[in-house]
Amino acid sequence: MKLLRAALALLPLLPLLRPAGAVEPISVGLAIAGAAASALTGIISYPRLYCYFRECCLQRHDQRVAAVLQENLDKKLFGQHLVGKVVVKAVKGFLNNTNAKKPLALSLHGWTGTGKNFVSKIIAESIYKRGLQSKYVHQFVATLHFPHAHSINLYKDQLQSWIRGNVSICPRSLFIFDEMDKMHAGLIDSIKPFLDYYEFLDGVSYRQAIFIFLSNAGAEKITEVALDFWRNGRRREDIQLTEMQNALSVSVFNNKNSGFWHSTLIDRNLIDYFVPFLPLEYKHVKMCVRVEIESRGYVVDEDILTRIADEMTYFPREERIYSDKGCKTVDAKLDYYYDF
Repeated sequence: MKLLRAALALLPLLPLLRPAGAVEPISVGLAIAGAAASALTGIISYPRLYCYFRECCLQRHDQRVAAVLQENLDKKLFGQHLVGKVVVKAVKGFLNNTNAKKPLALSLHGWTGTGKNFVSKIIAESIYKRGLQSKYVHQFVATLHFPHAHSINLYKDQLQSWIRGNVSICPRSLFIFDEMDKMHAGLIDSIKPFLDYYEFLDGVSYRQAIFIFLSNAGAEKITEVALDFWRNGRRREDIQLTEMQNALSVSVFNNKNSGFWHSTLIDRNLIDYFVPFLPLEYKHVKMCVRVEIESRGYVVDEDILTRIADEMTYFPREERIYSDKGCKTVDAKLDYYYDF
């Protein structure tokens, strides 16, 4: 507590501190202030206290990560019982494993609006307080960062350099690859060495890193299984991961419109979990609307809530069971109905 009180009393001096590698010209005034700040070296260098003021690699303790992740998924994710179970167990087990043999690789699959981006965001926020804004979290969007097929070799070199450099700085780096179904075939295989069972590559260990891939590929297979359950009068909550995993991995591997098409990451079993996101039903859309209204601080109007859910389009055409956009357009529809 004494250390904390001393540090808090000197908060005004923090902007004058610089990382060890940052060398800049120093004015006389800053030099004097710097001399005063140097007296704090013993305090600020104390790891926990330093991380109180500045973001550190793996900011939360492993046990706290699992608790935050479970809490957020329980409160904010709807209709995805498989996702909740798999993601929490996978992340918790990996972070608690002090002798992991390879990085954690999760591949999230399902239709747009079912929660893939949302879950990757929650994972990032569970590990780092700044979430997707953390300097240790790196997000790639296929159509934005890798747009041109003729530049694949350049992208491969850049991607390898980026991953190598950032894992060297923070072993617990998190990499998120969005729109894998739009990524050029063969590009993602360039990171295969980083996901493999190597202890070190050029002096760098990648075994603490986490890789998350997001894709619409395989959504048809997921819907096929879900529809089969519905038509046979079985609850969606009874769908087991084992009924999805193998079919999903084969479907993605053989999908020419997938960045995983004939990928060595699948062929060499380097993806730890293929996580299926089930299509969302009417009741799940209503849950999304309710949470969004409450998050904006407004009283829920049941009539508006129902109207928004009714306006969504559903498939298959005859049964109209699943929302074809999931919860993706809920936010925009609320803007129309509420005078925010």
